[in-house]
Amino acid sequence: MLLFVARRIGLLIPTFIGVTLVSFFFIRLLPGDPILLLAGERGMTDERYAALLEQFGFSRPILVQYWDYLVGIFQGDLGTSFVTKKPVLTEFFTLFPATVELSLCAIILATAAGIPAGVFAAINRGKAYDQALMSSALVGYSMPIFWWALLLIIVFSGWLGWTPVSGRISFLYFFEPVTGFMLIDSWLSGQEGAFRSAVRHLILPTIVLATIPLAVIARQTRSAMLEVLGEDYVRTARAKGLSPFRINGLHALRNALIPVTTTIGLQVGVLIAGAILTETIFSWPGIGKWMVDSIFRRDYQVVQSGLLLIAGFVMVVNLVVDVMYGLINPRIRHQR
Repeated sequence: MLLFVARRIGLLIPTFIGVTLVSFFFIRLLPGDPILLLAGERGMTDERYAALLEQFGFSRPILVQYWDYLVGIFQGDLGTSFVTKKPVLTEFFTLFPATVELSLCAIILATAAGIPAGVFAAINRGKAYDQALMSSALVGYSMPIFWWALLLIIVFSGWLGWTPVSGRISFLYFFEPVTGFMLIDSWLSGQEGAFRSAVRHLILPTIVLATIPLAVIARQTRSAMLEVLGEDYVRTARAKGLSPFRINGLHALRNALIPVTTTIGLQVGVLIAGAILTETIFSWPGIGKWMVDSIFRRDYQVVQSGLLLIAGFVMVVNLVVDVMYGLINPRIRHQR
């Protein structure tokens, strides 16, 4: 098992190096001069421009800048935001709970709805229920997030007035954050209506972010269930006269959940990518909106370090999924 884990960690090293290259050079390929964006073009003299280039390190060769960036990473220094003058790590961990809260609610919704939908579709293979569910899953997977989000806002926030348009909680409530998770903090605040407001603000972003993972989980569950239902031990269980509930729920579903568990773990990357659009549309103050705002402001330190932190989080989650899969299925541990 240790050798299996060591091999998986070894595979992360070139991935990590690749992420540093992408995160460092990506923002520098965008048009626009960060110095002019930060200081403004008015009153910008050649001397001041040169001084700012030297101050932010842009006057040095690009490879030297990249080397300094790598050295800073291994020293735990991911730089300071050009705009807010705060350490990138401080800003990241301040905003990260908002993204985690939204992503957790989305993956819980996707799992709670996707697995039963996939099981029901597999049991009723070829019937109208199966075709309707899989067609809906295909539509959900193909639907652009921004269009789906705007449609829900128009219907539920505009026409019906059931849900707020943006934010994490109403401006009527104010309290010091304890955990960074608005649902928990609003509950701990003891203010009447605060928790309800936090839940109402969370509904639409959760639905939007959960749509694609829900569709993927439902289709993967259906495929895994169909494969398991064709196994000999399932036919034997039917021949013994076991109830459909025991056959489908106890024997078939338990074995079908192995690939489904892997699929759920791999949806973390999809959730983070989807959170960028979702948080931007709903003005959700998480790392997705933070990254988009930093790109527009050409805040190099935030963009390159933010990408690295997000990619590192996704890699760790995938490593945990690989290890869990190896524990569940011993054959995986012996594959090279």
